[in-house]
Amino acid sequence: MSFAWPWQYSFPPFFTLQPNGETRQKQLSAWCALALAYSQRHRLPAMTVREAQDIPLFANRRLQRKLPLESIQVVLEELRKNGNLEWLDKNKTSFLIMWRRPEEWGKLIYQWVSRNGLTNSVFTLYELASGDDTEGEEFHGLDEAMLLRALQALQQEHKAEIITLDDGRGVKFF
Repeated sequence: MSFAWPWQYSFPPFFTLQPNGETRQKQLSAWCALALAYSQRHRLPAMTVREAQDIPLFANRRLQRKLPLESIQVVLEELRKNGNLEWLDKNKTSFLIMWRRPEEWGKLIYQWVSRNGLTNSVFTLYELASGDDTEGEEFHGLDEAMLLRALQALQQEHKAEIITLDDGRGVKFF
């Protein structure tokens, strides 16, 4: 199944941020919705702003149009303000788009744990994100950075504890 691009994506002016405040706000809302939908569909990992320039989200090859780097940063900052993006460094060159917030991922993971009677069990991060037992779950294949944030949210709710294992990190669910 391919990604369904919104009509704006085929409209060349969409790739130039508009100067009129009201129009610009609508355009930024459209960019944010597109970025979240695209990230969800393609399960985008953490990336740099430079890498983002070349993905189809910001570069329409058919129109031969790209959203300029400065405009990409404006869209990313808007996503951050909305709680859907986290900068991974001080210079704002690397980021993680969160089409689902860590608390929401944590809730899904804990529902799976509860549904399968796995409380008081220990898992490695690999088992949770890539193991056979989680195949078919929405969180299967989740980026490790986001998985850790989800587990930290569960830890704050006293539903899990992140632990250090010989071969990396793991989690115990309560």
